[in-house]
Amino acid sequence: MNRLAVFDLDGTLLDTAPDIRVAANRQLALHGLAPLTLAEVIPMIGDGARVLCERAFAARGREVPPGAVEGFIADPDLEGGPLTQLFPGITALLEALLAEGWRLAVCTNKPVIPARAVLAHFGVAEKFRAIGGGDSFPTRKPDPAHLLATMGLAGGGRAVMLGDHANDMLAARGAGIPGIFAGWGYGAPHMALDNPVAADVAAVHAMLRNI
Repeated sequence: MNRLAVFDLDGTLLDTAPDIRVAANRQLALHGLAPLTLAEVIPMIGDGARVLCERAFAARGREVPPGAVEGFIADPDLEGGPLTQLFPGITALLEALLAEGWRLAVCTNKPVIPARAVLAHFGVAEKFRAIGGGDSFPTRKPDPAHLLATMGLAGGGRAVMLGDHANDMLAARGAGIPGIFAGWGYGAPHMALDNPVAADVAAVHAMLRNI
């Protein structure tokens, strides 16, 4: 049976938090609000653009103004800003898995257009059979339907979900597939739930061989 590795995006494949912060702060600045620190932004990531904007404005005592979510989604820094980078070892991991016959997919709560764009910016978009964004289907993580739909687009197979947020682990549980928690990412350790934790990208390859 074909094997399928499904990856979360922000905090798993890519260190995007610094540019997400820049984009969020642009929206705050338009409304005269103080900027967020990186430490404030990181826990806001993982539930999609709208929720992140809600959390950003709530942190400054405001509701999200009209147009702020749309402005945030359209921000060019979400598509590969100067501060974003692949986590060390990711390209080598993807290439090794492809060489072993794995199919690869991305399941992210980030809207699909900036998700595709940032992966293309780093030259890895073509490595994935499917990219399921937060607006690709009627549901999004932690709903397992989001993960299952992404798996279907990728052609199915014996799948595993790799991510740094409880949403990833809950989606995997609901879909009935194994999960591996990305310990190098943005999520707190308790978000791993009962799943194995990869301390770094180098540890993932060996863990996948045992699934």
